Amino acid sequence: MQTVDFNYFHLRDGDRVLDLGCGEGRHLIGALLAADLTAIGVDLSREDLLSGAKKTDDWALSVNEPRRPALAQASGYALPFPDSAFDAVICSEVLEHIPQLSRVLNEINRVLRPGGHLVVSVPRRWPERICWWLSSDYHLQLGGHLRIFRIERLRAMLEAFPLVFYHKHGAHALHVPYWWLRCLFWRNPESWWVKTYHRLLVWDLMKSPLVTRTIDRLCNPWMGKSVVLYYRKQDEAK
Repeated sequence: MQTVDFNYFHLRDGDRVLDLGCGEGRHLIGALLAADLTAIGVDLSREDLLSGAKKTDDWALSVNEPRRPALAQASGYALPFPDSAFDAVICSEVLEHIPQLSRVLNEINRVLRPGGHLVVSVPRRWPERICWWLSSDYHLQLGGHLRIFRIERLRAMLEAFPLVFYHKHGAHALHVPYWWLRCLFWRNPESWWVKTYHRLLVWDLMKSPLVTRTIDRLCNPWMGKSVVLYYRKQDEAK
């Protein structure tokens, strides 16, 4: 399941792409499918990186793909890369977890070259507020969400850098009711309601039926669980 739409995230052969907070590598695979490039993922979680290495290796073997993403454990506060090292940076569903947001944004700007592209996604405000209301454990657990974003405020923070906004969309509207149910039955994750809706999501992911894809597409602009923002970094001369 990918949040970034690579039709809007302009990748080219030869690019170097960083996925900051890559988790198990879902967007790294998407990047490798989009172009003949170098994909690098960093995350704080060693467990996610180990799982991601296996999953991306399984994918590559299944499609006879010789390329693999490079994975490293690192902090977004001090990325182990030189200035302007990347042609594109992905930061999907990460910023809501970060205590010192400005430090990570500064690092993203530092490692993204002029003319490069950035995509950021965060949870949509109103569905997220309902999740917080239904269960405090949802966001107070270790590694949980520390803030609920106002998209206008996030855009202002990003556009304080030499970043030019060019596209926005929602994603994963069908997942919103799942998380409401998950929060409602937080102490009973084996609830029939949670398990049944989860089976619906798996069916949708595996089969992509027209009915659920249409519902998701129509609801994403106002109900998508994630809001996805696309930017291009201005050239130095501008």
